[in-house]
Amino acid sequence: MSNLVELDRYADSMLAQIVRGRLEAAGIPAFCFDTGMSLAESVPLMMPIRLMVLAEDLPAAQALLAQDADIGDSWMDNA
Repeated sequence: MSNLVELDRYADSMLAQIVRGRLEAAGIPAFCFDTGMSLAESVPLMMPIRLMVLAEDLPAAQALLAQDADIGDSWMDNA
């Protein structure tokens, strides 16, 4: 059994869920922790949402997000 490790933290719960969905679509199980810890969902306060993956999936998850970031950066360069 593998442990969960933190992939990243997000102040925006919607963004955390979008990234979780991106990972799941690529076959990487992901979980959002602390989603209900803000006083108001629309106002991120104090407690970021932690995006967790299995320790064995961490390198693949990091590579996927890095690849997505590269795509975003190249799109902005052409704008």
